[in-house]
Amino acid sequence: GLPAALPALPLELTVLYNFLLFTVGASDSAIRGEAEGIRQGLLRVLEVCGACGQDLGTEELWQKVLQEVTEEELQAPLHRLGALQAAWWLAAGCLGSVAGLFQLLNTAEELGRSHCSEGQNELLSLIKAWRVPPEGTSLPLVQSAKELKEILCTAAAFLQGLQELEAGNFPTALSLLQEAAGGFCSKKILAQIYTCLGCCAQRMGKPQTALQHLKRALQVDFQCLPALSHVAAVYHELGETDVELQALTLLYEALGKNPPAAASSSPCFLMRTELLVHTPVLTSLLRHHHPSEVKYLLARRCLQDGRVADAVEHYLDFLSLLQEGLKQQVPLDGSSALPRIPEVFLEAASALEQAGRHQDAITVCEEVISRTADLIPRVLRVEERLEQPECSSPGAELASGLLSQKKESLCCLAWRAAGYLHQGWAWAKLGESKEAVTQFSRCLSDLLRLQLHGSGIKPTENLQAEVEVLQKIRLLSLIGRGSQFLELGRHKEALLDFQYSLQISPGDPAAASYLVQALWKLNRKQEAAAQWQKLSQSSPGEDGQQRGQGRPLPLYLVSCLEQAMFPHREPLARSIQDYLRTAAQDTSS
Repeated sequence: GLPAALPALPLELTVLYNFLLFTVGASDSAIRGEAEGIRQGLLRVLEVCGACGQDLGTEELWQKVLQEVTEEELQAPLHRLGALQAAWWLAAGCLGSVAGLFQLLNTAEELGRSHCSEGQNELLSLIKAWRVPPEGTSLPLVQSAKELKEILCTAAAFLQGLQELEAGNFPTALSLLQEAAGGFCSKKILAQIYTCLGCCAQRMGKPQTALQHLKRALQVDFQCLPALSHVAAVYHELGETDVELQALTLLYEALGKNPPAAASSSPCFLMRTELLVHTPVLTSLLRHHHPSEVKYLLARRCLQDGRVADAVEHYLDFLSLLQEGLKQQVPLDGSSALPRIPEVFLEAASALEQAGRHQDAITVCEEVISRTADLIPRVLRVEERLEQPECSSPGAELASGLLSQKKESLCCLAWRAAGYLHQGWAWAKLGESKEAVTQFSRCLSDLLRLQLHGSGIKPTENLQAEVEVLQKIRLLSLIGRGSQFLELGRHKEALLDFQYSLQISPGDPAAASYLVQALWKLNRKQEAAAQWQKLSQSSPGEDGQQRGQGRPLPLYLVSCLEQAMFPHREPLARSIQDYLRTAAQDTSS
């Protein structure tokens, strides 16, 4: 409350500098908001000079103070306070304000030195050109301005590198992040910078360089577990599954241990780089996975790679984690690697089937079927086009809600139908053809709830993916039921199912081959031979294209697709060729 006095003002500003640093260091959390203490200090300086700046914004206030206050004894404390202001602005992402402030702090000579040539960064050049004021002997500083300058340089390079990385300017991002890695920071921050360098190199299509940076991150700070998850992602990209799975296993084990004390920030400072850098892109790159997410990734990758026994073990471990309140532990903001829980159950069932544990697969599917029973309406109408109101119109929110609800119903229908589909194939593998037919029929009966309306059968694009999955399940179920009808000697019913299959997916090689077999067993050999010749004339590329057309199948359907493939192609081909040869001889004679 005392009036400002010039003799005491240098001491007052130095005390303010130390106080603000103590406040930052004591909170040990990211700097946010404005530094009101700095503003009050600047107003005190103007008061001594007989000027006023109450109505000015912070940038204008700094400009007024640095241009109008010429007293020599105030220059050093003002410069130190300016460096603190730069730290607050860096933390807020106001890089333009920081550059403007250092243009004011630098003398004409320093500005000449800071003039950056092509390829140099203007903000870094301005900070580096700033001449640190000498420290007085009257009152010690809790953190020197020289140390603060180094931290500002590191933070500015790191922040700009992250901005360029997010914008997709990878060479510039790489250069700035390398500048930050050579700066003044703790081991923890250095590991984070190397992790970002690894991600940048990966996006540039340089996986080996990415691995070098990520391994360096782990050498600097072995607790930087996000680096290990990125290592697994790079090996996945390279197709090196063994090493990818090793990295995921290490990550899972590390996450399960109690974390030791954080990597030291030696030497310890009140103002640190980590307090200035807290952007969404950094949070995303350094997101810590929950152990259950890593366990799921292990299960999924093993299943995709055909390591069925390992996949079963991981899926069962994951399902046991569900009993421990998994939903309360995993983020629900879309950043989690976990799919919807019914899909995980169906993937587990697929793994169990491939491992020959058919009864277990049936039990797991029953859980999905029972849980989704009450979530599906009796009739699901999907129009060819849904009128989408303008985003600004009153009905937009309602229409979006209805679309979301319909999408959810389609997903539930797909999960339930897929449960029956898996059960059908499981019973078929157990040699229980009648029970298999029952499950396939239940699948098809459920799918009758879906009604497509419009001149064509293509639904609105927003629901296209869900409807494609349902159509694929219908196709696989018809093929499955038809194959079991053949096993039971019910050839006419089998023929009908294969004909329906080809209506859903014309030219499907599995359905077409089974159709030929059904005709052959019905002693309609001439028709069977004609269909076989037609099928044989289609190129192998067309068959592959038919199986892989559209969007990629959900992982839980891949094993069903493989089981639906026709297994008797060569014996049937020989029988038909013998028949054609005999028919040709009879004709010639």
